[in-house]
Amino acid sequence: MEVHGHDPHIHVEAKVARGDAAVRNVLASTFGLAGDLPGVVDTGCGLRVPYAMTSPRPDRVTCLACLEYAGREHLRLAEMVERLGLMPGSTISGTEAKQAAERHRDLAKRFSGN
Repeated sequence: MEVHGHDPHIHVEAKVARGDAAVRNVLASTFGLAGDLPGVVDTGCGLRVPYAMTSPRPDRVTCLACLEYAGREHLRLAEMVERLGLMPGSTISGTEAKQAAERHRDLAKRFSGN
């Protein structure tokens, strides 16, 4: 994919629901390790843009295709987390799974503008 450096829109990183920044923060606070942020990332709309032109916050994203993508991804993750909480031997309780799913559904609504 070609890097689109002159695109004025703020995009969503393709891994929006996986929270790579959150993972980096946990590693940094737990082990004192801080990985470098990527210079260029894949986005929900299929472009490659500088990481600085992305945001996980619905109120900052201006690319309509990325907004739709992020909404779908958060709904998909909500369903996955809810199912995980119901599985025997799961490391998270049904209550924890339901709370996490609610957070992702709320984010999905915010990305879709509802």
